[in-house]
Amino acid sequence: MRKEVEALDITDVTANWVNAAVLAHQIDERIKALADLSDTPLFFGRLDYLHAPGVEMAEGAEGELFYIGRRHVHDAAGDPMVIDWRAPVSQPFYRASKKDPMDVGLRRRFGYTGGELTAYEDEHLSDPAEIARTSRLLQQEIERPRVGPMRDIVATIQPEQDEIVRSGLGGTVCVQGGPGTGKTAVGLHRVAYLLYAHRERLARTGTLVIGPNRSFLHYIEQVLPALGELSVRQATVDDLVGQVEVRGGDDAAAAIVKGDARMAEVLRRALYAHVTMPTEAVVVVRGSRRWRVPAYELEDIVRELLDRDIRYGAAREALPQRIAHAVLVQMERSGEAPDDRVQDAVARNAAVKAAVKAIWPPVDPAKLVLRLLTDAEFLAAHADGVLSEEERKTILWARPVRSVKSAKWSAADAVLIDEAADLIQRTHSLGHVVLDEAQDLSPMQYRAVGRRCTTGSATVLGDLAQGTTPWATRSWSEALTHLGKPDGVVEELTAGFRVPTDVITYASRLLPHIAPGLTPVASVRENPGMFEVRQVSGPADVVRACEELLRNEGSTGLIAADARIPELAAALAEAGLSHLSPGEETTAGTRLTLVPASLAKGLEYDYVVLDEPQAVVDAEPDERTGLRRLYVTLTRAVSGLIVTHGGPLPEQLAG
Repeated sequence: MRKEVEALDITDVTANWVNAAVLAHQIDERIKALADLSDTPLFFGRLDYLHAPGVEMAEGAEGELFYIGRRHVHDAAGDPMVIDWRAPVSQPFYRASKKDPMDVGLRRRFGYTGGELTAYEDEHLSDPAEIARTSRLLQQEIERPRVGPMRDIVATIQPEQDEIVRSGLGGTVCVQGGPGTGKTAVGLHRVAYLLYAHRERLARTGTLVIGPNRSFLHYIEQVLPALGELSVRQATVDDLVGQVEVRGGDDAAAAIVKGDARMAEVLRRALYAHVTMPTEAVVVVRGSRRWRVPAYELEDIVRELLDRDIRYGAAREALPQRIAHAVLVQMERSGEAPDDRVQDAVARNAAVKAAVKAIWPPVDPAKLVLRLLTDAEFLAAHADGVLSEEERKTILWARPVRSVKSAKWSAADAVLIDEAADLIQRTHSLGHVVLDEAQDLSPMQYRAVGRRCTTGSATVLGDLAQGTTPWATRSWSEALTHLGKPDGVVEELTAGFRVPTDVITYASRLLPHIAPGLTPVASVRENPGMFEVRQVSGPADVVRACEELLRNEGSTGLIAADARIPELAAALAEAGLSHLSPGEETTAGTRLTLVPASLAKGLEYDYVVLDEPQAVVDAEPDERTGLRRLYVTLTRAVSGLIVTHGGPLPEQLAG
C-alpha cells in the first residue's frame, strides 16, 4: 500500500504549483501514516461471524471472517485483508461475550513477541458447551513490561473502555479513573476513533490533546502515530495561553485567587470600564455638507452595542459603521442616494475615528491585567463585591512594573491575559479537545481550555484523588461547568490494568483522607506484584534497591521529593549507575529514570523505588495536597514497588 502511494505520478494532474504542493504534502503524510512499526503486527485478532454482517440472519446463510488490526490493509486488488479496529464490524472483538456473542462464532486473539506470531487463543462465543474464561493472551499483554514511551492498547481494550472510545463526537465525556485504569489510553483512542468516524469535519476544525507537562506529552506522543493519526496537535495549558513569557511564580494563596472563576468578572468589568459615554456630537464634513450625529444618538448606539454582549473588539469595529450608518440615514433624508462605499468612507473619516477612540478605545489584554495587578485603586473599583479586601491584597504586586515586557508574569497571570484577550477577540474553537490530568486545573484554566472547544466537544480525563495543586477541582460537575460543558457525561473506570494488587491496596489506604467518595481501584492483574516497605540508613541503600530492581526486565523509576533529587543523583553517579530524566526514552543500556515527585503524574515504570514518602508529603503547601502527591507516586509501578524510608512513614499509611 505504501509503494502504491510512493509510485503516484502527480506531474500532470494539478492546475498550478500551489495545488501540486498541497497534493505532494498530502501524499507525504499518507506515506508517513503507512510506515512500518517495528515489533508491531498489522493484525492482532480475528472474528468469525455466524452470518455476514448486514445480511439477514436466514437459516443456511454463510458467515464471514475478518482479521482485526491497527489500520485497514487491502491487497493489490483493493480487497480488505485487515479491518481497522475502529470500524463497526470490529466492535464485537471488544464487546462480545458468552452472555451476548453478537453473532460471533469464534474470537481469536494472536500473541506476538518482537513482531513474530508466537501464539493464538480461541473463544467459541456461541458454543454453549464452552465455559467463559479469562484470556491468557489478554492477561499477558496487559502485564507485559513497560519499556519506552506509552503504547497503544488496541489489542486489550475492555468493553467499558470501548463504550467511551466509541461515544459520539457531539457530546463531552468526562472519565474519572484511578491509577492504571487506562483513562489516558482511552482518551487517545477516542481521538483516533473520532478521526476515523468524522475525518472530514475534524480535518477542518482540528483536534488537540492537552497534557500536564512536556514530559507527559513526550511519553504519549507515539500512541496516535502508531494508529496512523498524524494530524493531532499536543500542548500544555501553558502553551495555549503563552501570550507573554512566564518568568515568575505565585505563592499558593495568590495562585488560588488568580485561578478563581470570579476573576473573569473582574476582568470583564475592568475592560468595559474603558467605554465612555459620548458627551459631544460627531460632525462629518463631506464636500460642502456637514452631517451632525448628536451625543444622545451616539449614546443610544453605544448602549445597544453593550446590550448585545458581543466581544469588546467586535463592538469597537462595529461602532464606526454604526455612526456612518446614522450619517447615511441623514443623507438619504436630504435626497442623496449613498451606497456602501460612502458608508465605508464615512466610517474612515477622521472625526468618526477620533470619536471611536474616545468612546471605545483599544485595549491591550496584557496591559489590562498588569494594571489590575499593580494599581490598588483600579483593582478595588472593579473587584468590589467580587473579591474581598484580603484577596485583593493577595494578588497585588508589591513593586511597580514599568512595562508588560519587564513584568515577571506567572503561569496564573498568563491565564488571566488569555481570558482578557478572549473578551476582546473570540478565541478560535477546535472540533475536539482532549484534556488529561484535568483534576489539577484551576477554574480559570478550565475556562481557557473551554474557549478552545466552544463549538466542539471535549474528552476530560482525570482522577480527583490525584489532584496535587492547592486549587485542584472538588467535583467533575464543577469542572465541566467551568469548561462550558455542564451537560458532559461522567464515566468512571474502576478496573486497574496497570498497578499490581498489593501496590494499589497499599496506596488506597490514603483514599479516605484525600478523596473520601471515590471507589478504590480493583486490580485485574493475576500477578499480585512485588511490594516491600524497607527502612534505609542513607542514599547508598536507596541506590542498592534500584540495582536490585534493575536485575528484572523492564524499566525502573526512582521517585523522590524534588528537594532530594540532587542528593540521589550524586549517589547514583558515585555508584556508576547511569539514569535518565522524565520523558527521556529508556534504552537497553539505561533503564533507570530519576523522577522528581512533581513530574511523576501520568508516567509509569515496571519497577519503582519511592524514597521518603513523608518528604513527598512535606514538600507540598498543605497535608491533603501532599498526601495526594504521595498517592500519585505510589501508583507509578507496573510490576513492583519498594518504599524506602529513613524517617517515619506518614501515619495515614499505617494499616
